[in-house]
This record gives sequence, C-alpha cells and structure tokens, in this order.
Amino acid sequence: MVNELNRRRFLGTAASIAGATAVAPLLSACGGGNQQTAGVNSEAGLKAALPAYVPSTPVKPDIPSVAGGPDVMTDPGFLSYPANPVATVSGKPGKGGSYTAVTPLWGTVPPAGNSFYQAMNMALGVTLTMKPADGNNYNTIIPTMTAARQLPDWVNLPSWWNPNFNVGELAGTQLADLTPYLSGDNIKKYPNLASIPTAAWRAGAWGDKLYGIPSFSSGFTIAGTVFFRRDLFDAKGITADQVRSADDLMNLGKELTDAKAGVWAFDDVWTYLFPSWNLPLKWAVQDGKLVHKYELPAFLDAMEWHYRLATSGYMHPDAIAGDNVNAVTRFYAGKTLIQGGGTGAWNLADYQSGTAATPSYRRGAFNALAADGKSTPRFFLGPATNMISYLNKNLKPDQIEELLAVANYLAAPYGTAEYTMVNFGVEGTHFTRQNGVPTATDEGKKDVQAQTYPFLASPPSVISNPGGDIVTKDYTAWQAANVKALTKPVFWSMNFSMPQSLATADAAQAVEDTVKDCYHGKKKVSDVQAAIATWKSNGGDRLKQWMTDNVLNKYGTGQ
Repeated sequence: MVNELNRRRFLGTAASIAGATAVAPLLSACGGGNQQTAGVNSEAGLKAALPAYVPSTPVKPDIPSVAGGPDVMTDPGFLSYPANPVATVSGKPGKGGSYTAVTPLWGTVPPAGNSFYQAMNMALGVTLTMKPADGNNYNTIIPTMTAARQLPDWVNLPSWWNPNFNVGELAGTQLADLTPYLSGDNIKKYPNLASIPTAAWRAGAWGDKLYGIPSFSSGFTIAGTVFFRRDLFDAKGITADQVRSADDLMNLGKELTDAKAGVWAFDDVWTYLFPSWNLPLKWAVQDGKLVHKYELPAFLDAMEWHYRLATSGYMHPDAIAGDNVNAVTRFYAGKTLIQGGGTGAWNLADYQSGTAATPSYRRGAFNALAADGKSTPRFFLGPATNMISYLNKNLKPDQIEELLAVANYLAAPYGTAEYTMVNFGVEGTHFTRQNGVPTATDEGKKDVQAQTYPFLASPPSVISNPGGDIVTKDYTAWQAANVKALTKPVFWSMNFSMPQSLATADAAQAVEDTVKDCYHGKKKVSDVQAAIATWKSNGGDRLKQWMTDNVLNKYGTGQ
C-alpha cells in the first residue's frame, strides 16, 4: 500500500516538475472586476489562511525523520507494522449524513456497496458513496462535471491537472472555502489533520483562502534522481560517493559499458540529471530579473554533455531509440546500470521484481552532484503534495464540519487503528497477519487494494517495505544524506492563473522535442539553440514578461 502511494507521489511530482502550478485562463486575481479572487496567494494572506502544525506521533518510527530546513524533512521509516494499532479517534466521526465522493483510480474499480465500503461507512458514521473514476481519463471526466456544475460532495483534484480542471476558478465558484474551519488554531479540532505539515496545505490555497485537503504529503518531494545497480557497483568496488561530477559519470560510462556482452552503462538520465549544471527546473532570478532555464548558458552546457553521452556508445541503443517502456526490464537484467527515474520506484515491489531477475539485486541512487564537481550540489524541492481533495461549496456548515471530522479519521498516522482500517479493511475479512504484516485476502484484493479513501485525506508519507527492510534502510539513508541538498525553486508551491494564450509558450513542446532528440544524439546542440530562439520570439519572451509583471513583482519567488 505504501509502495502504491509512492508511485502516485512520483506521478504528481513529475507532472508538477516546476514546483508551481499554473492555471488557465486568467482570472480576476490578476485583473480587475468584482469576481471572487482565486489565484496567487499573498505572503500575509497565506500565512493567515494556513492551518497550524501540531505534530502527532502515536506510533514511533524505527527510523525518525531528519530535518533539513523550513518545510524540508525526510520521511520516517518503519521496519515493521504495529502489532496492536492504537486508536486516535474516539467513537464515530460522522453524524449519519449521506455524501458522494469521486476519486481517480488507476486499476479495477471495486464493486459498488462492497463489504469494505459498508465497513467503512459503519466506522465513519456516515454513508459515503465512493465513485472511483478511471484515472487515465480523469482529466476529461472532471471538466464535464464542473461544466454542468455537478461536482460530488467530495472530490479529489490532482494538482498536475489544475489547468484542465481550472481549479483557480472553481475555488471561487464551486469549491467550499475551508478557511473558517481550518486556518490557524481552528484545525486543532482535527488533530490528525493538524499533524499534516503546513507546506502541504499550500497546494490547496487560492487567493488567500484555503480550499483543499492534502493527501500523501512529504517534506522530501523531488522530481526524481539517477539510480544505479548497487549490487553490480559493489561487486566492482564502486560507491556512490565516488561520483561527484559529470566527468566522473562519463568515466563510469567507459568503465561499465561492454556492448559485446550486451551491457551499456546508461539508460536515459537527462530529466533528472540536468539540474546538476546548476540549472533550475524552469525559472531562476538573477540580479533581480526573471530568467528561463533555456536562456542560461549552462543549459547548452548540459545539452552538450548529454549529446556526447548519446554519441559515446555508453547509452543503450533502445534508450536512444526512445524506448522507455522497457527501461526497468533492462535495469533488472543488468543490460543498463544507470538510469533516471522517480523516487517512487524505490520500493518493495521493485526489490521483489529485481531479485526475481537477479537474486543479488539492489537499487542505489547517486547523491546530489554538481556537474563541475565544485559547486554546491542540490535537488529542487517539489510541492509537498500533488493530491488534493475539495468539498462542494453547496454543503452546509454542519455538513462541512462532519466531512472534516471524517477527513480527520482518514488522516490518522501510519500504523494506527484508523489507518489500518482505511488501508487494509477488517482483519479476518479483508486482511490477515502474515509474519505480522497485514496481508490482503482475496476479498481484500478485490475491494480494498484499489485505493479510494486515501485520495480524500491521508497522513504524511512514510517509508515502509515489510519483508524488504534493506529497501527501507537504503532509501531512508539516502534521503538523510541528501536532505540538506534540497532547495526550493523559484515560485515554489505557488498557485497562479495564467492566460490561455501563454499556455503553449509555457509548455514549450517544440523545444522539449528538440531537447529530447539532442540527448538521444539525433540532433545537435545548435538545433536546440535554434528551437530556443524560435520559442523566445513566438511567445517565450511574452511569457517571461507576464510572469515578471504578474507573479514575481507582485508576489515574489515563493522561496
């Protein structure tokens, strides 16, 4: 279950790689009119709207979190599941109300009215009709509902689809304002919600008001990193801390590649490696002026290195051909030894699949590195969450309070009685204990394993891989070694509304396509330069000016 959530966290992070969420079309937050403001938050307004943070640790982790600075901390690690989960909620949170909820689901939809749903309604004290929708088409399903003003009582809106959902406008028209219920000390009425770090609540704040409830939050959210086959590196006496520069990586390529034996050092790494050239994910501020990453000389330096990598013979031919589907298979088989990927890949399922292919399999990741081997290495921090749920504006105050009490139950910390119920169901019916680990029965696999309730509210993320302690120990150790390298990017976790006319320039698809061809050796760096020049004249410069005038100059960098 924890592994599944890690995968989703990667999806959210990768989709919001810039650390900020732009929403189209432009709303009154950046213009005139008497409409309700729904857009960028001011520093003072956000501070007043956000809930207080009151940590709660009813279950002590085996590997505690390590703080790295404001809003930055590692995820705690658990090596076993509590044998006797403690309760954090007294009685039933609900008062008998009936509600509907829509969440995305990547998997088979459980039968309506199944035994798990019935048991949850009994535990929650409400009738909550769950209506999971196909996650692959969720970005088209929700707009149909909003256009007809037929949102359910409770809905999850992943923030990477904010532009599709137009959340900035919904926050002013169809979503309930939770500020009076949760801001400041008001949240203390809901202790489990109060134990969600303040940074996570930013993702659901619009126009100095709080609308969203976060799920799967983390103080260590990054787009991804560069992995390596630790077992094979160990056999060669190579350790991660020996790799401190781009030159070190290229030298590894030469040392590890044996094309005749069907082994290449590298799969794709660009997406997760280019920041090592001291490059932002999208925007930087230099001498008080906003600069796009495309405009920085280091961007072309990074392109040049990756072009050399693609043409060096050290990258797997299938990777050069653009085959990402089989990248993990190549990694398990030892056909590639270094690849980029989201941190959600570092989990029990990966360990089990890897050891099935190679019994000694062990995943490792390089520490943050600076391409020149001299600068301060860093990872850019992503939003603390990308999974946000919202309540319908048409709900009455007592209904909102009832659902917030339900959310408080759903957000109970890892290993508690409520968490066990929400994620595993009823013991003996939906799960049994195997070596102390809650393990799904056939009924549990059908009704519980397709996650639904955690998309409405859930506690901060943990690292737990029962049966694969080596994974938990390796991943927590890596986070601890790199937590000080986490840096907030420009416009970190800011919600802002952007004119539809600038959406194409913001996506910069033509440039990104050329970049991809370059790091696969199919086009040269000069082709990337030409694509950037075209982008600047066809909207890039206007985008930068708009961001300068409407976000940077009015609201700062968010850092």
